[in-house]
Amino acid sequence: MIMKNKKYMKIRVISYILIMMSFSGFAQQIPQYTQYMYNTVNINPAYAGTREAISIFALHRTQWVGLDGAPVDNSFSVNTPINESHLGLGFSFENHRVGPTTQNDFSADIAYAIPTSENYKLSFGIKASANLFNLDASKLNPEQSNDNKLQNYNKFSPNIGAGVYWYSDKAYIGLSVPYFIETQRYKDEVVINKEKMHYYLIGGYVFDLSDSVKFKPATLIKTVQGAPLQVDVSANFLFNEKFVLGAAYRWSAAVSAMAGFQINDNMYIGYAYDRETTNLANYNSGSHEIFLRYEIFPSIAKIITPRFF
Repeated sequence: MIMKNKKYMKIRVISYILIMMSFSGFAQQIPQYTQYMYNTVNINPAYAGTREAISIFALHRTQWVGLDGAPVDNSFSVNTPINESHLGLGFSFENHRVGPTTQNDFSADIAYAIPTSENYKLSFGIKASANLFNLDASKLNPEQSNDNKLQNYNKFSPNIGAGVYWYSDKAYIGLSVPYFIETQRYKDEVVINKEKMHYYLIGGYVFDLSDSVKFKPATLIKTVQGAPLQVDVSANFLFNEKFVLGAAYRWSAAVSAMAGFQINDNMYIGYAYDRETTNLANYNSGSHEIFLRYEIFPSIAKIITPRFF
């Protein structure tokens, strides 16, 4: 009977890990933020310094509220141009919690931008990162507490990525691979997490509908081996250079509503609510995402129109 319970517990634990990793390990290895366009440096190092200001960004995302063990993500980043040079630097920290696992990612970015025309620049970026992965076996609530198969697991993994970003004050397009090194994490010869290369293609354009209304459609396309192609499309409206209202659709996954407010020249706050379009919607009440961006502009520069990106 004890052996039967032990076997059952082992199967349950492995199943629990696989379920959690299906949320964050394969379909969503790198957390997908609905408002990615405000902090593109997380997925594309070439973005660092392109806002021509010291840009400080903090985000909190609670996903699939009401579902036990669902992802919770926190992100913080700083990126800035270097004086009058063509260089940009960035630093990012991300904390991801899914079920019994926690990941902490530290990234440093360097970018170099060159003018390609009077209005456009092309930026090249490199990302160096470190990942700290932790599996807390105590969160699995094992019935057999002395089961030596249920032990904590920790792993440190360095990585490197790259990207290109072509932009102006009105438009942008970028291509990036944030992590080139594919990492497998094992626990007792069982793969509990496997990171694969993610390819990102992003683009957007700002249309002036009137003196007081601007419209920006944007898209993010992500592909990773072993997972369906993911396509995000969004549409944001900026009113009187202060208020932002928009919506987004993640193909065969979720719909989102977004809102933002430019508090002053330096500070912007944004919120997004996601609702699943899959059967998962029956088991949670949606996802919430809120962020704050604070920017310090050079004394010779002045913000004219709040950028969407």
